[in-house]
Amino acid sequence: MPRNQQIVLEQRPQGAATVDNFRLVTSDTPPLAEGQVLVRHHYLSLDPYMRGRMNDSKSYAASQPLGEVMMGGTVGEVIESRHPQYAVGDKVVGMGGWQEYSVVDGGAPGLLRKVDASQVPLSYYLGAVGMPGVTAWYGLTQIIEPQPGQTLTVSAATGAVGSAFAALAKARGCRVVGIAGGPLKCAYAVDELGFDACIDHRAHGDLKAMSQALKAACPHGIDGHFENVGGYLLDAVLLRANAFARVALCGMIAGYDGQPLPLLNPALLLINRMRVQGFIVSEHMQFWPQALQELAGLVVAGRLRPRETVAQGLASAPEAFLGLLQGKNVGKQLVKLV
Repeated sequence: MPRNQQIVLEQRPQGAATVDNFRLVTSDTPPLAEGQVLVRHHYLSLDPYMRGRMNDSKSYAASQPLGEVMMGGTVGEVIESRHPQYAVGDKVVGMGGWQEYSVVDGGAPGLLRKVDASQVPLSYYLGAVGMPGVTAWYGLTQIIEPQPGQTLTVSAATGAVGSAFAALAKARGCRVVGIAGGPLKCAYAVDELGFDACIDHRAHGDLKAMSQALKAACPHGIDGHFENVGGYLLDAVLLRANAFARVALCGMIAGYDGQPLPLLNPALLLINRMRVQGFIVSEHMQFWPQALQELAGLVVAGRLRPRETVAQGLASAPEAFLGLLQGKNVGKQLVKLV
């Protein structure tokens, strides 16, 4: 069995996360028991939610245990199998974590899924045709429930979720306005992802400036919003929201270092009779097949063309993760292991 490099959580962050919170270790891969498969990971997914799990605090999911392999999505190839449903060479997606190999119970529901890499690139199953894409699909279709011609906004617009959100919303005849960091990302959002407009939050760094920019980009107000960031961006959206607007609350990355994110004017929720709903996509697995089918169709048709930022080698994962939290990536942040 191969030697396995792994990254474990060494210590919990005090404020902003640092590379010192992680440790690279090497371990032996255990022999397979009956019903198990050995997966060699090709790509590791890095996602903002991982920062929240590094804290030892109440959240929607259990904290990442200290001294154990960091949790995370992976795609790879079965290289040994003792389960009848999996053969050597099968391409699979799972939650293998920050390591080169994983031993998986092939019969456990939800741990491993075979995928077809003939038309959709394998790495896309961690982004556009994976958890981030389904996140965008669920928030859009089940919470925002858009109608053709409505104006929708999304923060972190050029990330994996925002990219999919734009394609899905445009397919439903909506006007879509993104919020992203920097002129290059905003140009990418409009020129390649199909956004009707994109606002640079670095150039509009406070509530007043962002509210004015949203008013210019959304002259008929905002009917639906997908929130990944929080803070003053959400406050600005609420100021421009129409009556009966819907907000899908997916992430609050502005507060992942532990600081509270107070809402400046919650009375707007009542004044506009708004629906604000938080959700965790893993709690809605019954929708995944429908969502993945639509997302794969958009990729094959060329209507969803997401970029990827790819770090090389497992040892690069901590730095790449910190860069993700600072907005240095464009599109889906991955670590290539093979």
